[in-house]
Amino acid sequence: MAKNPLDEFFDSTSSRAHSSPRKLANVVRAAYPIGVPALIMKSSTDRYGEAAGYSFHLGTPDENLRRIASWLLTNARSEQKVLSKLIRRLWKRHGREDVALAALLLANLDHKSLGTDPWSMLASNISRKEPAEALLLTIEEVLRAGKLLPSEDQLMAWCKGRTIDGHLAILVLHAATMRGDRVSSEVAEAMQAVSVPPGDSLLGRIKARIVTG
Repeated sequence: MAKNPLDEFFDSTSSRAHSSPRKLANVVRAAYPIGVPALIMKSSTDRYGEAAGYSFHLGTPDENLRRIASWLLTNARSEQKVLSKLIRRLWKRHGREDVALAALLLANLDHKSLGTDPWSMLASNISRKEPAEALLLTIEEVLRAGKLLPSEDQLMAWCKGRTIDGHLAILVLHAATMRGDRVSSEVAEAMQAVSVPPGDSLLGRIKARIVTG
């Protein structure tokens, strides 16, 4: 049976890359196109209009991204700090594949050894403006990994912080209510102060549903 081309690529990658977040960022960028049909692969310029706020969007399948994340997590068990710095680099570079890979890493890091949690790490990495899809993708991945929701104190702090932090709170609460969780009156009240885009925006609709629900 022919070996998976991604596995062949990883076998040829120096183990020293796992000690450098910069090198790992370059390795995964080279890995994104491997095994992806040519008709799916397009340049960032060609797909800029579809990228919805991403610096590039290559079309790498979820299966490949999970294989890349597995390789990173398996080979960096003692380098959790390197992976946490890689997450920061991926969010800063901000390709669609970068964000999806960062979400997988964020959900599966050994946060206890790092003295952190996925929600605080996510909030510390996002910039002042993020695609709602990027935040939702990450939130869902963290919850899929069985992580607890942020505390009410953390959610209320987000509502009172940067606008993007308030948006993060709204989307986390959206994911929570979709699972059947209830929002306390204190959090709902704090969320009312979060500024959302005017008109019939996604965030506006979610906010209104949660507040009135």
